[in-house]
Amino acid sequence: MHTIELFLSPETAASEALILQATAKELRVPVDKISALRFKKRSIDARRAPIKIRLVIEVFTETLPEEEVPIYYPSVFQAERQVIVVGCGPAGMFAALRLIEQGIQPILLERGKAVRERRRDLAAINKDRVVDEDSNYCFGEGGAGTYSDGKLYTRSGKRGNIDRILKIFTDHGADEAIRYEAHPHIGTNKLPGIVSAMSATILAKGGQIHFEERVNDLIIKNDRIEAVLTQKGNEYRGEAVILATGHSARDIFELLEKKGIRIENKPYALGLRIEHPQQLIDQIQYHCADRGPYLPPSSYSLVEQVGGRGVFSFCMCPGGIIAPAATAPGEVVVNGWSPSKRNNPYANSGMVVSLSEKDFHPYTEYGNLAAMMYQKEIEQKAFRLAGSDLHAPAQRVVDFLNKKNSPSLPDTSYIPGVKPVPMDDVLPPDIAKALRGGLQAMGRKMKGYLSEEAVLVGVESRTSSPVRIPRDKETLRHPQITNLYPCGEGAGYAGGIVSAAIDGERCAEACLGL
Repeated sequence: MHTIELFLSPETAASEALILQATAKELRVPVDKISALRFKKRSIDARRAPIKIRLVIEVFTETLPEEEVPIYYPSVFQAERQVIVVGCGPAGMFAALRLIEQGIQPILLERGKAVRERRRDLAAINKDRVVDEDSNYCFGEGGAGTYSDGKLYTRSGKRGNIDRILKIFTDHGADEAIRYEAHPHIGTNKLPGIVSAMSATILAKGGQIHFEERVNDLIIKNDRIEAVLTQKGNEYRGEAVILATGHSARDIFELLEKKGIRIENKPYALGLRIEHPQQLIDQIQYHCADRGPYLPPSSYSLVEQVGGRGVFSFCMCPGGIIAPAATAPGEVVVNGWSPSKRNNPYANSGMVVSLSEKDFHPYTEYGNLAAMMYQKEIEQKAFRLAGSDLHAPAQRVVDFLNKKNSPSLPDTSYIPGVKPVPMDDVLPPDIAKALRGGLQAMGRKMKGYLSEEAVLVGVESRTSSPVRIPRDKETLRHPQITNLYPCGEGAGYAGGIVSAAIDGERCAEACLGL
């Protein structure tokens, strides 16, 4: 077996036959001597013309790759060993699968609905402007991950085995390319089927999944959770509780605060979505008029420091849409994602500003929920200023920079619609000032970025949890409640699908004493 690195034209890299020929040429062997290729890394080098595709390939000339050993999920559980998992997002689902591997029965409680039923509630958000507090883009089978962009890039390698996480996704229907792409991406259109397949595995191996079971109380005795109660009056018991609710479960944060279970305010980032025509971003990034059929829609990553604050792009979605991500009536929240082909005509990205504890000082009366209330108030203000009905406040970028109103707006991908609103009326003054400075600096780096066609849509406020639920670094247990394992994005320990999945596995292992 040989490992080689190739730099190929986009057209050559799009053809398996041409890659094989290039590989044979690199190794100076006949094509028919190559028995198999295994891709290890694929990335785009657009630093200079002509653009190249970088491939790292394992080449087999006399043998075939060893077949991977499939993950074994037993169907027989250890007697009376059950763990309750609250939340059926990436952290909760991967925790459940890991528990099953160890012979422990997971009992998954999810406030929202299964994928099939959830689709109707998502349609109601866009068509009827109705937000169901338990079934929306954040809550339901697969959590926010089901209808997210499906980006799987992460820097969480030190926390767990990323390759293992990606394999579990491919075992349940994801394209094998996610295992070697530099920035792996599944796509909003494919994630629901993959999530449903993972649920099917959990159920087939004896796990339980209870949908429409919103947790509303915890029975605690001797510093342990004895039972979890739901709004339906049902009671669930297990030897441990993995709390994997996601970053928008405000009622859970309020419950923990009410029960005296320690939580902490956590700084996060807040700002807007910025949207451009995808063709414009392609022209800027690829330095050409037309990217052609062999290059994917281009992305970007930008970061600046302004007045001691970080200003940065977040969750950039080539060929994507801006979507309504509110979890309660009376608020406007936007997020972005892309289908697998990234073939929509717009590119959008969060453009956010880092917050600090001092930003939450006016909300000290809310104690450990101050950061959450800061977030909530801005979302409600956006709703009021845009005239309700889930319209989102929007402003041309050039008008925001010049502190001018936008009498008209370009078309956007946000289906409920946008309304011209000065973003200085939506954002706190310090955040608007930092964002303005960051955009000006970014425009100097990306010529054409501050275009008349660029529009800001608000608000991008759910970048991460406003709360951290503390846990011991070694045992991952809560310092007060000995069988509570705070997990994933909602607890403040992850920032995306893969990192949440890794944290779910870690918590499953921790509560088993592994």
